[in-house]
Amino acid sequence: MNNGKLFVVATPIGNLGDITFRAVETLKSVDFIICEDTRVTSVLLNHLEISKPLVVINAHNESKSLERVVERISANESAALVSDAGTPCISDPGIRLVNFAIEKGIEVIGIPGANAAIMALSISGLPTDSFVFEGFLPQKKGRQKKLLQLAEEERTIVLYESTYRIEKLLEELKEYLPTRQIVVGRELTKKFEETWRGTAGKILTDFEKRNKKGEFVLVIAPLNWKTNSPLEKSNEN
Repeated sequence: MNNGKLFVVATPIGNLGDITFRAVETLKSVDFIICEDTRVTSVLLNHLEISKPLVVINAHNESKSLERVVERISANESAALVSDAGTPCISDPGIRLVNFAIEKGIEVIGIPGANAAIMALSISGLPTDSFVFEGFLPQKKGRQKKLLQLAEEERTIVLYESTYRIEKLLEELKEYLPTRQIVVGRELTKKFEETWRGTAGKILTDFEKRNKKGEFVLVIAPLNWKTNSPLEKSNEN
């Protein structure tokens, strides 16, 4: 493998069996691995029987670590950038590193793989020809404005949410998008994976019975999307 490159490597979002052959070969071949949390990445590397030096870049130390890491790559070391789960730079730290590497003339190569948003879309049954990924909504400033914008969105919407705020988000979606069909995925690809379907109000009705632990992906139908069955839709064409 040629040195002096930055590989952006997708890792599993839960099930470790979802790592790709190419990702494994890349992680074995690079000089060091850039991660968010050594504890999380070590679980994957131990599973794969890979031992590499780890360098942490996260939201807390990103600005201090960028230059040092890029200097190493510029000096003909190869590096792999991984996130705690899924594809790096998608609602994750790392985009500043990628931008800085590009500015310094370093070749950036993507190693594709798991992504929670794309997986949720693929099993949602909602339109996928045009969608908007909003990640995590603003927690305070701009949140109401964003919800009002989403209420008028004519594309399928994909959101991320944490275990601590999922119920609040569903309550807001019940208020701002009360009739929209929603697919909620919890702990996708993991042992206790669940998928819930319906309006926000319907999902909230029995939410107390649900296991609310884990990471959530929400896929929301476009404005004015017809909720009749696929067979009825095909008969309309």
